[in-house]
Formats: sequence, structure tokens, C-alpha cells
Amino acid sequence: MKASELRSKEKDELQTELESLLKAQFGLRMQRATQQLSNTSQLGKVRRDIARVRTVMTEKAGK
Repeated sequence: MKASELRSKEKDELQTELESLLKAQFGLRMQRATQQLSNTSQLGKVRRDIARVRTVMTEKAGK
């Protein structure tokens, strides 16, 4: 997900996106712990997306 896409969303949409990404991260962490995760790069992508969403939320809060 690109930062420009996130900047066009409203605060409540960003919160919803963050919640879904956190749930996805939890699921991937559980899969990794039980050795069921075949593509480990997904975990890093989700972490970066979470950071992007939080950054954009912080930018919008400052305005």
C-alpha cells in the first residue's frame, strides 16, 4: 500500500485499515510460530504497512 493512497483516506478509514493490518500481523506471527508460514516476507510487508498507516495518522493529527 502506498502512502499517497493512505493520505487520501479519512481518519476513521485509517483506523479501520490499521486494525485489519494488526489482525493480519497477528495471524502471520501465529503461522510463523507453528511453522506454517511459507512466505516469510509477508510479515515484513505487513509491518511496513502498519508503520505507514501510523505515520499518516500522526501527520493528520498534527494538522
